[in-house]
Amino acid sequence: MAPAQLLAALFAMNPEHPHALFPPRLMRRLQGLVQIDASLVARDFGDPAVAGVLAEAEILVTSWGCPGIDASVLEAAPRLRAVLHAAGSVRTLVGEACWERGLQLSSAVQANALPVAEYTLSAILLAGKDVFALRERYRAEPAYPSVANLAGLGNLGRRVGVIGASQAGRQLLELLRPFDLAVTLHDPYVDEAQAAELGAVSLPLDELLCGSDIVSLHAPDIPETYRMLDRGRLARIPDGGMLINTSRGALIDPVALTDELVSGRLGAVLDVTEPEPLPVDSPLRSLPNVFLTPHIAGSVGNELERMGRTVVEEPERLAAGLPPAHAVPRADLARVA
Repeated sequence: MAPAQLLAALFAMNPEHPHALFPPRLMRRLQGLVQIDASLVARDFGDPAVAGVLAEAEILVTSWGCPGIDASVLEAAPRLRAVLHAAGSVRTLVGEACWERGLQLSSAVQANALPVAEYTLSAILLAGKDVFALRERYRAEPAYPSVANLAGLGNLGRRVGVIGASQAGRQLLELLRPFDLAVTLHDPYVDEAQAAELGAVSLPLDELLCGSDIVSLHAPDIPETYRMLDRGRLARIPDGGMLINTSRGALIDPVALTDELVSGRLGAVLDVTEPEPLPVDSPLRSLPNVFLTPHIAGSVGNELERMGRTVVEEPERLAAGLPPAHAVPRADLARVA
């Protein structure tokens, strides 16, 4: 019996990503499942160099830097049946024409959420011991603080409020289970019983903020969440509270946040900001109560391979007529990142 014809595929992303997402062994595995040229990467679907391959492609393997897939792209790709996204959000990637075509859509959002959850767990535990402020104090005063000055620190019973039961939020809640923390959750799509299954107590947003020593944002950037933490809500966080944002800067009023942090009333661990990156003269860059990182909570370095593995799991299912293992339902796009 002749071997089955491999599905034709095309990379569409920033050209620097395929070999990071698919190290040699994983690339060989992918090429054993689909017919794909590792040296050909579409950054522009109108590029004549990719036109012939695009016309035959049944699968697009996409990631960061992929141009939007609209009706004109689908017209140039009449055989296209699936988009396998080796990254997180697909909201800006696929247009209405993709759903009208009935494309199968898969995303590595769950794989990308794990390092976000790991980063946040680390930030929560360090914040509970006031590590960020004590580090600055120890730099200026190279002597150990007295036990009396550390009386309010520690992670026993520390109150942690998680905003958003996204993939990252859910994985964070799972990672928090072994610790002696008091965890609450706000998500309008999660009821009390579901929150309890996730290891948290469901609360309205304002109540969560008032009762949290540490607040961590994991909500999607959608119209309903724009500036959800405005000046009034930031004021509800108790004095000395820590705000962690690994979601999107747009969820917080940047002027109000700056005022709270400049005053020293709150601290923050910010992996995302608005604008991003921050201007060089932003006061947040030099405040001792602000810990900034350059949008690295998600997959970086060797963590990219985990997202590549998600893509490699899909072609056999597609060839067998099965739905993707990591399918993105159309109905979810209105309320996910």
